[in-house]
Amino acid sequence: METKTQGRLCRAAIFAGALAATLVMTESGPAQSYSTSGSGQSTTQSSQQGPQVTAQGRAKIGPNAPVTYDNRWEVYGGLSFMNFQGGQDLPTRMNLGGGEAMGTYWATPRLGVAADWRGEWGTTPVKPNTVFNGRALAGLNSFMGGVQYRGPKNQYAALDYHALVGAAYGKFDYTADPVVLGLYTNRTKPMAALGASVDFNYRRNIAFRVQPDLILEHFGTETREFFSISGGVVWRIGKR
Repeated sequence: METKTQGRLCRAAIFAGALAATLVMTESGPAQSYSTSGSGQSTTQSSQQGPQVTAQGRAKIGPNAPVTYDNRWEVYGGLSFMNFQGGQDLPTRMNLGGGEAMGTYWATPRLGVAADWRGEWGTTPVKPNTVFNGRALAGLNSFMGGVQYRGPKNQYAALDYHALVGAAYGKFDYTADPVVLGLYTNRTKPMAALGASVDFNYRRNIAFRVQPDLILEHFGTETREFFSISGGVVWRIGKR
């Protein structure tokens, strides 16, 4: 019951985050142009070209160059956090930390093909035993592929959605015999990541990303749901 409740909370958190980002993207319209006049001459400037001063003396802040989202490739790297359950019958979940790298090929302005790697490590409680008392080390290495869809976007940010499917290798024998500790044995099992990412543009080809995910895994006898979030830098390469 606890696992199902936590799973519903994970889905609700990811949905709420994506909805909030969508509302922000919808409210943020295109950059406005303005003009100043003097001595019979008129000059038009745009907030897309960096900080400018309006006729009222207020600065307008925006990216240094227009963000066109016409890149062919996209590379993302960052730090990640994920919760997990190290054994089928352990009552307490564990926290994993590590890194993520994702590469995307944008076949169209909206649709891309993505490949993703994640490495996570952490310590987990174990069941009572006579071999080891404390928290045991465990790790996951996952490789997934799938699709990425570009949603609302403007000069300041973009909202993307993704669905990734693959497998993860879990290593649970760092500390002692995992069977004695109540952990899974070392194994490779299916894994999927469903989520969204918000890219905050720093420059035309560089952005900072926040990416929450709903993780589905089948290391035990049933499919379980976990929450993951990562943050890092996106580098846009090439032109479509």
